[in-house]
Amino acid sequence: MKKVIATSHAPKAIGPYSQAIEANGLLFISGQISIDPAIGTLVEGGIREQTEQVMKNIGALLNEAGYTFKDVVKSTCLLTTMENFAAMNEVYGRYYQENPPARAAYAVVRLPMGALIEIETIAAK
Repeated sequence: MKKVIATSHAPKAIGPYSQAIEANGLLFISGQISIDPAIGTLVEGGIREQTEQVMKNIGALLNEAGYTFKDVVKSTCLLTTMENFAAMNEVYGRYYQENPPARAAYAVVRLPMGALIEIETIAAK
């Protein structure tokens, strides 16, 4: 059975998709960009600040569904340039200090709203 997960502590969907979907013990979190849900715009700063906000948004959705970062099994990171990979990794790594999830990282031409990073996440219980 599919359950829609939504919270005001993460950005509202900017298209025809859900913030997250839970099904059969899996949580699928839609790609999160660095929108501050309190103001509805991207956070100021560079890749470190944007990655931090993305991780906060993911954390809010995990929490809303009753999961934690320890439950994350897969992440996909989209970056507008691989030049930002090391800095993104520093911030990302603070959230997964033990048994980090599987992950892929790709460079893409452009992300919504001019974001520098987007991360989608899958968690399991």
